[in-house]
Amino acid sequence: MNSLSGNIPSQIAYLSKLTYLDLSINQFSGEIPSEICLLTNLRVLHIVENELNGSIPNDIGRLRFLEDLSLYNNRLHGPIPTSFGKLSNLAYLYLYNNSLSGFIPSELGNLKNLIDLYIFTNSFIGPIPSTFGNLKQLTVLYAFNNNLSGSIPKEIGNLKSLTSLSFSANNLSGPIPASLGGLRNLTLLHLYRNQLSGPIPEELGNLTSLTDLELSVNQLNGPVPASFGNLTDLEYLYLYQNKLSGSIPPELGNLVKLKYMEIGENQFTGYLPQNICRGGSLQNFTANKNRFNGPIPRSLKNCKSLVRVRLEENQLTGNIAEDFGVYPHLNFIDLSYNKFRGEISSNWGRCPKLVYLHISGNNISGRIPPEIGIGAQLQELDLSSNHLVGEIPKELGKLTSISRLMLGDNQLFGGIPTEFGALTNLEILNLSGNNLSESIPEYLENFSKLHDLNLSNNKFNQEIPAQLGKLPTLSKLDLSHNLLRGEIPSKISNMESLEHLNLSHNCLSGFIPKNFNEMNRSLEVDISYNDLQGPVPDNKAFQDAPIQAFAGNKDLCGNVRGLRPCNQLVSRRGHNKLVFLITFPLLGALLLLLASIGIYFILQKRKRDASTENSEELLSILDLDGNILYSDIIKATDNFDDTYCIGKGGHGSVYKTKLPSSRIVAVKKLHSLPNGERNFRKEFLNEIKALTEVRHRSIVKFFGFCSNAQHSFLVYEYLEKGSVATILNEEEKARELDWSKRLDIIKSVAHALSYMHHDCSPPIVHRDISSKNILLDGDYQAHVSDFGTAKLMKLDSSNWTQVAGTYGYIAPELAYTMKVTEKCDVYSFGVLALEVIKGRHPCDLIPSLSSPLTRENLVLTDFLDQRLPIPPPEVQDEVILMLNIAITCLHDNPHSRPSMNMITPMLSV
Repeated sequence: MNSLSGNIPSQIAYLSKLTYLDLSINQFSGEIPSEICLLTNLRVLHIVENELNGSIPNDIGRLRFLEDLSLYNNRLHGPIPTSFGKLSNLAYLYLYNNSLSGFIPSELGNLKNLIDLYIFTNSFIGPIPSTFGNLKQLTVLYAFNNNLSGSIPKEIGNLKSLTSLSFSANNLSGPIPASLGGLRNLTLLHLYRNQLSGPIPEELGNLTSLTDLELSVNQLNGPVPASFGNLTDLEYLYLYQNKLSGSIPPELGNLVKLKYMEIGENQFTGYLPQNICRGGSLQNFTANKNRFNGPIPRSLKNCKSLVRVRLEENQLTGNIAEDFGVYPHLNFIDLSYNKFRGEISSNWGRCPKLVYLHISGNNISGRIPPEIGIGAQLQELDLSSNHLVGEIPKELGKLTSISRLMLGDNQLFGGIPTEFGALTNLEILNLSGNNLSESIPEYLENFSKLHDLNLSNNKFNQEIPAQLGKLPTLSKLDLSHNLLRGEIPSKISNMESLEHLNLSHNCLSGFIPKNFNEMNRSLEVDISYNDLQGPVPDNKAFQDAPIQAFAGNKDLCGNVRGLRPCNQLVSRRGHNKLVFLITFPLLGALLLLLASIGIYFILQKRKRDASTENSEELLSILDLDGNILYSDIIKATDNFDDTYCIGKGGHGSVYKTKLPSSRIVAVKKLHSLPNGERNFRKEFLNEIKALTEVRHRSIVKFFGFCSNAQHSFLVYEYLEKGSVATILNEEEKARELDWSKRLDIIKSVAHALSYMHHDCSPPIVHRDISSKNILLDGDYQAHVSDFGTAKLMKLDSSNWTQVAGTYGYIAPELAYTMKVTEKCDVYSFGVLALEVIKGRHPCDLIPSLSSPLTRENLVLTDFLDQRLPIPPPEVQDEVILMLNIAITCLHDNPHSRPSMNMITPMLSV
């Protein structure tokens, strides 16, 4: 049967005695002809599922006998005519799925015989008319998915016949009216996706006929009412994404028909509801992103009906091997970022429908059970950030449907099993942060769907397989921090989708392939800390990369800021060759002499080392006995428990510690020193000893250093206000840091650096001056902290070293010369000074500051923290002076930067 199209003919008006008109499911377009309003005998008018795009005729109120009006699934626009209020016989009004707009007319409240009102999925604005409270016969009111605002009228509580009420997906605000508790016939109540606030009314517990209650995605607060235990017919309870708090009332155990319970992303505390699966019907239980603690309820362990479970990001505890059972219908479970311990149970492989298994970020130990490979339906497996050991089971190669496999940040060793070659549906493979070794498998070329491959921070050796270049969809490749050697395969340039390439911190050598010039222009690349040489590709991806992306290589050159031009490099190599030919014979004779002298001194040194080897077992500095200080700190921090940790950095973690003397100190526990680096350890301890001589009012007081086979830590003065970075990142605290305090901070850092550079012998370069390393005491006085990267300068040495410091504060020359001078600190000081004045890191300003600004052309407001009022004139002068000093510190050429003892006289004390 063919459908009708075009406009509805106006001749329809001649059918004046017509009582039933149905033009549904055709292709009528244009407007509803006003002539329809002449059919005054109509009782039923259906024009459903057409392409009408005009407005509803204003004269529709003339159809006084109309009982059923259905205009849904069209493209009607404009308002509902107020004449609708004259349709006194109307029982069914269906206007949903159109583009109607404007206010809902209060005249709809005149329709005393209305039973169904469907006006959802339009663009209505404004409030819900309070006159709706007059619709005493109404059983269904659906107004969801509009732009309605204001509060829910309390008069809605008069609609005693209502069975279904939905105002969801609007912009409604204010509280849920307690009067809704009088709607005893209500089976469905949907108020989700609004801006409702306040507590959930206890009166909702009177709605004993409810089967579906959805209040999620609002701003509701307070507890879940205990009266909800009366809702014994409830099957669906959605409260997620609110601000609800407190513990879940045990009365919810009465909800024996409950199938779906979603209470995630709130602020709930206490235990999970113990009898949540009492009726054995629970299918979906979501309680993620709360503060639940304690074990998994026994009723949940034995809940065979479960299909989907989300408990991630809580503080749940217990033995993961004992707290979960076998679930025949389970499809998805996420237990990540809790405090589960124990080993992974083989039962997960016996859940036949399990597709998603996430258990990352816990304290799980032991091996990965090979039985997980039985779960052939698995598509996502995330066991990352635990303490798993052993080899990766080859049985995981049976998970041929898997698309995401994440085992990173564990202690796995061995190679990638050859059986993984069957996992050709993989989209994400993350094995980073383990102890995996051997070679990267060539069969990865068959993973045609792979878009994220992360094998970083392992011990993979040999060469990068050229076959990786055959991965057409790979967008992220991270092979950094391994032992890879050989040249970079030229076929990597074939990866058309590649957006992130990180090959840093390996042993790669040779030239960067020439065909890298053709790679993706938006590529982010990092090839630092290898043994690469020659020109950097002349394309946007490489030319726009920061200089840090090339640091630590031997002889890279090119048109990149911070690298030598390639012609200079060629010239320098020729010069070096000539010098080598002339000086080599002379050096040979000299080396023979030095060798004999060196052997003598080595033998003497070994004797001294043998006598002092045991003395380094425990070292303490200053006036406290080493053993006492060590044992007191271990006891006061409960062996460095995370409870006492107040910060973590690249060199260690900081703990707030109260000693038996009641003195509070900051203890920085250093990361383990590399195995076998005894010389490095002794050099570091010598630097620590030198730091004990540092005494300045703007440098954090250093109390001591302890070290033994288990721990190495520094003991510092504790400063209660914390770091400048923390304060600037918090709105209220940043406002307390007024202009006077900020200028004092910059001055204090300047005087501290001047002391370190010019008054200490040997001079000290901090190398990590940044806002996170400037601490404030109770009076907001600044103190330079964290000498973990400090380098003691030898005046007769070039002081070449590895790059250290915080990204964004590092002097540009360090990225390619690695030569440490006090001018590196001067550059960092300039960044810090701008940051303190601006209130955030000045990364957007630094590229444009190529020369000092005078007071006349300085646009002061561009540099000021907008959270503070404009400084008064007398302070403005000082701020501008500070800005000019800071900008001179940012000169690309370190020789053009002022020294700190040149800066300090310019600052008023």
